[in-house]
Amino acid sequence: VILLLNRNLMMSLHSVSSKSLQFTTKMLIVRPTICASRETFSTSQVQQSKKKREPKPPRKTDSFALGLFQGVTNLKEVFPFPDVLTNEEKDTTRELMEPLERFLSEVNDASANDTNEKIPDDVVDQMKEMGILGAMVSPDYGGLGLRNTQYARMTEVIGANDLGVGIFAGAHQSIGYKGIYLFGTEEQKKKYLPDLTCGKKLAAFCLTEPSSGSDAGSIKTRAVKSEDGSHYILNGGKIWISNGGIAEIFTVFAQVPVKDPETGESRDKVTAFIVERSFGGVTSGPPEKKMGIKCSNTAEVNFDNVKIPVANLLGEEGGGFKVAMNILNNGRFGLAASMAGTIKGVLKQATEWASNRTQFGQKISEFGVIQEKLCRMAMDHYVTESMAYMIANNMDKGVTEFQIEAAIAKVFCSEAAWKATDECIQVLGGMGYMKESGVERVMRDLRIFRIFEGTNDILRLFIALTGIQHAAAHLGSIQKAFQNPLQNMTTIFGVATRKLMNQGVLPRSPDAVSPAVHPELADSGKQLASCIVNFSSTVEHLIMKYKKDVVNQQFQLTRLGDAAIDIYGMAVVLSRCSDSLSSNLPSAQFEQRATRLFCAEASERAAGNLHQIKSKSHQENFKDIASICKDVLKSGGVVQKPPIGF
Repeated sequence: VILLLNRNLMMSLHSVSSKSLQFTTKMLIVRPTICASRETFSTSQVQQSKKKREPKPPRKTDSFALGLFQGVTNLKEVFPFPDVLTNEEKDTTRELMEPLERFLSEVNDASANDTNEKIPDDVVDQMKEMGILGAMVSPDYGGLGLRNTQYARMTEVIGANDLGVGIFAGAHQSIGYKGIYLFGTEEQKKKYLPDLTCGKKLAAFCLTEPSSGSDAGSIKTRAVKSEDGSHYILNGGKIWISNGGIAEIFTVFAQVPVKDPETGESRDKVTAFIVERSFGGVTSGPPEKKMGIKCSNTAEVNFDNVKIPVANLLGEEGGGFKVAMNILNNGRFGLAASMAGTIKGVLKQATEWASNRTQFGQKISEFGVIQEKLCRMAMDHYVTESMAYMIANNMDKGVTEFQIEAAIAKVFCSEAAWKATDECIQVLGGMGYMKESGVERVMRDLRIFRIFEGTNDILRLFIALTGIQHAAAHLGSIQKAFQNPLQNMTTIFGVATRKLMNQGVLPRSPDAVSPAVHPELADSGKQLASCIVNFSSTVEHLIMKYKKDVVNQQFQLTRLGDAAIDIYGMAVVLSRCSDSLSSNLPSAQFEQRATRLFCAEASERAAGNLHQIKSKSHQENFKDIASICKDVLKSGGVVQKPPIGF
């Protein structure tokens, strides 16, 4: 009874009223919209129901990342490291990848593609023949039927050779026609997929507009159903569409008036359609001039009174956000695997140069500054590869709740690849800056990966807010339990005990991580366990302090997202390395050192970010950041005068 009535516990729970918790949860219904260049998350898109509804009970989840926000250590989907492919499937993958690697290194010329800003027709034809454009679609519709893990290996190989080719293939199958495969009716699949999987027709994904970059709710493209109900009339324009100038089939998102069956009121909702160029009224602009991935086609696509048969509605009216979110969630692991391939390629190039370049009478590989660069490139590759294959394997196991993990992988892996390529240029010195080295092309190509398929800034907020929504729902259920304590003794006692242990009032119980990790990684496991406790208390602090206004605390949310990224990275490498040590793999000792180093540094970064969220001095820093920005905006740039006065 003393524990249950602990004053701090009661005050913290009751500082968030049921009403504010419900509102917070509604405000955090994340609706990201994805296009070939952007992902959108805007709280302005969240519509509040006019009718009061009972909040849904918090859902149970095995997701490690979602559990992290609640303070629950879910290890089921992390330990042991998943390995779902059968020996036969691995042999099949090897048989497919070996000719693909030869093709990309011997036939495809990434440098020429970049210079000519086009992939040669004969190269595209060979890609079609190899089945690259229909890798994951069932053979019933003409595809190879690869599993997610097999597809990850394919994108990894492509990412190591030519990111422009990867964009061409990915824009076609990962987002272009993925919606048809995931949400299409059987008739739609039979009609479109056979031509798409063999490459007879190419696909594109159309969402971004001039006025709607990170606010998909503001798209102007509109589709109105005809009076006889047989078709929709589509009007509008899209920009920066990958494959936009060469595609025949488009997944298009448009505003559609949808009537609420309960109120009878009509309001616009984003809806997805399958649009054929042959419908008429579909035109494309010239290829855009871009910084990188120049061989991929990027163009405007315009729709002028395009008649879309009702049979080409993708999903349901008003269900466009759901379609878009699922398309991206199902494809992000491939982007992460592609980045693993890129890091592998630049690491090899940097290693070869460092091993042969002599300066001051020594191989530069003997210098500490070079050793640290190569070490971090290799360590980040290990984390990137582990994240990509963790998610891909879990998807093959049937895991469906991986949206935060996928977003984490996209952010970490795209930034790790950028850092590795930058360091490769630094190792090569002047040679790295020369076009003939090929690394400058890789760097130009890479820059877009932190922008498209979800800008990393938006995804950090997505990670934080999705997790907070989950945590807030559980806090709401706890508060409800206090209304009838005698019937909810187990729930209340568990929460009280956990809180008092976090406060140091009670001794902490053995963490759940230690039994899962290999004994030689025990210290790193303790670092992960400590981060999990610190993280959940920080989440609770944010919810209690800001309540529904937490959605506007972007300085804190970004740091929370960064901490989540580091903690998930720790978990995946601990899992993989534990398996390697147990299996006594030849690389086990290397993996142990890489894991130990990453966990040591990631835990420090996570602790630093979580401290900044709660620190009073950093709250003042955040205020200064906002004020400085206002001054810059008011001045149109630099505020102060030059030192000489003009």
